[in-house]
Amino acid sequence: MPPLHKLAGVVIVLAVIVGLIAPDAGGQGAAEGRTAGAPGSSAPAVSPAGSGRPQQAARTAATPEPAAPEPTIGPASATARQVRANELGQIPVIMYHRIVAKETTSLDRTLGEFRKELTRLAEEGYVPITAAEFARGWIDVPAGRHPVVLTFDDGSPTHFALDEQGVPKPDTAVGVLLEVARRYPHFRPVATFYVNDDPFGLGERAPEGMRWLVEHGFEIGNHTLSHADLSRLPKEGVQREIGEVEAKITALTGAPSATLAYPFGARPRKTSWARSKPGSYSFRGIFLAGWRPSLSPFHADFDPDAIMRIRSEGKIAENDCRRYCSQAWLDWLADNPDERYVSDGDPGTVAFPEGKTPDLAARYRRYGRSY
Repeated sequence: MPPLHKLAGVVIVLAVIVGLIAPDAGGQGAAEGRTAGAPGSSAPAVSPAGSGRPQQAARTAATPEPAAPEPTIGPASATARQVRANELGQIPVIMYHRIVAKETTSLDRTLGEFRKELTRLAEEGYVPITAAEFARGWIDVPAGRHPVVLTFDDGSPTHFALDEQGVPKPDTAVGVLLEVARRYPHFRPVATFYVNDDPFGLGERAPEGMRWLVEHGFEIGNHTLSHADLSRLPKEGVQREIGEVEAKITALTGAPSATLAYPFGARPRKTSWARSKPGSYSFRGIFLAGWRPSLSPFHADFDPDAIMRIRSEGKIAENDCRRYCSQAWLDWLADNPDERYVSDGDPGTVAFPEGKTPDLAARYRRYGRSY
């Protein structure tokens, strides 16, 4: 037989052998491996009856997962009902500057005025919390009481000073706050101090003083290095002003600050410049300079990057303090109790009258309790 004919014969024999064994091999592979219509295959699935019509794709592969049901707002506790809790109400965040024996600037408050305002707050059922506690929504206040945030700008020596024994001097803001707390045990002696380059003018005693404040529950917040108007600075300037004083605060206290207060209430061109910088700072809340009580942190309209404060002042004509400073707003909250934050006594829930349900922020819905 010519060589070409021999080669053709060999090919025919091999084809017969492959035809005999291929169906078994292919059947086993389909049963254990990737089949037509399975994930990763471009061919349609075929019905078991062999009709050739594509099967409906597996539900788990083709249908998206159903959305999680919206958390249900539970019933409020008997205590919440009894005290008429409203944890969606407004909270006064009061802004102080110097506390002095005699006023010399429009932002000053005398020791007597400061003592009188704290006494009023205590007698009207307010309990101080820090700005950081407020911003993160941890409001641990007894049932029926109202939170208040006491903030002090500029790190003045009139806010805090130590005597030779390492005790706060009585004629400072901290000294008066401790005094009022002794007379009203429910009035928690804490506050937030927004500091600049030389906190409280303590100089070499800064580590000692800052440690004392932190160990006694006070908060140290960021107020920029040089009390700069951030609205006038480029991104690099904003981040330098905030970052340099933040490094100092961290070195003195052992922990970064959680909140920032804008000097003059002036915002930078982009809030993101102030909110955080990787490796340098990141804030839970940013505070403005006025002029009304803040919304509850659980309210749907609460903005942690623009938290309102009230200037501490009586009813004077300047800057319309007859209507917008602390005395006027405290009067208004007393006359409008349904607008004021009232605690249910449980920091793990958010209690409110049922009619205020639309005001609850979605992320707090699982903690909501209505009555």
